[in-house]
Amino acid sequence: MTLAPDLESDAELAARFIRDAMPYRPALLHTARRLARTEADAEDLVQDALMNAYVGFRRFRPGTNLRAWLFRIMHNRWISTYRMTQRRPNTFCVDELTDGDLAAYALHSTAGWRSAEDEALDTIPDIHLRTALDALPEGFRTVLYYADVEGFTYAETAVLMGIPVGTVMSRIARARQRLRAALSTEQTDTMQAPAECAA
Repeated sequence: MTLAPDLESDAELAARFIRDAMPYRPALLHTARRLARTEADAEDLVQDALMNAYVGFRRFRPGTNLRAWLFRIMHNRWISTYRMTQRRPNTFCVDELTDGDLAAYALHSTAGWRSAEDEALDTIPDIHLRTALDALPEGFRTVLYYADVEGFTYAETAVLMGIPVGTVMSRIARARQRLRAALSTEQTDTMQAPAECAA
């Protein structure tokens, strides 16, 4: 017999969390590696997400999709962390900072964390596919990433992004259509290039 979540003791809650939620940790870490820049950042993101999930675990409705709920929490924590780092000024731990140091830093610094989509695109060897994916609007790329790369269902993707399922389906259909058009145009241009050179 399972107690209602609000009647559980802390020990029972912890045991239920370990039993039900912790098996998803490897999948969370896999996705966190795509979101975060380093292994340490990915570990921190998963730890933060699991802590937040544990704090709200009494409110989780058993019978609903726990995997999607955990991924939604992690996605939200990643967005919050990203926004926080964007607002925070860069800090340096050095005894003395010269104008040359600042110039070198300006050349090598980035504007912030790269998106998960950009990280995934880096692993695609075909430059044409990467270019076509880069050309998609961000919302289209995101739903395509969650559905086609991570393997989430449309409903899970909708929960992760906080949008209706119909919007997910529409964006995926339009994103795939744009990819097909971009790739067929790219292929046609590539095939015509030698003929134009020969003329």
